[in-house]
Amino acid sequence: MANNQKNQDAKKPNIFVRMGRKLKETFSELKRVTWPTFPKVLKSTCVVLVVVLAFLVVVTALNYGLNELFKLITSISNTGA
Repeated sequence: MANNQKNQDAKKPNIFVRMGRKLKETFSELKRVTWPTFPKVLKSTCVVLVVVLAFLVVVTALNYGLNELFKLITSISNTGA
């Protein structure tokens, strides 16, 4: 049993051979990828930008509203003291 395990470890290729095989597999896999067309990429980019800007507006409005609420609360506690 132990001798069989040593034989398998001895037959294992070195790290550079394994990395080379993996790199080769990666490039062959990339050749089979269906890349999007330029108009599709442009449309997707516009959608992402619109969503980011919408969230920017919402977060900025929340920040401003909470800031004003905080100012109101702190001004009330200052006048009462």
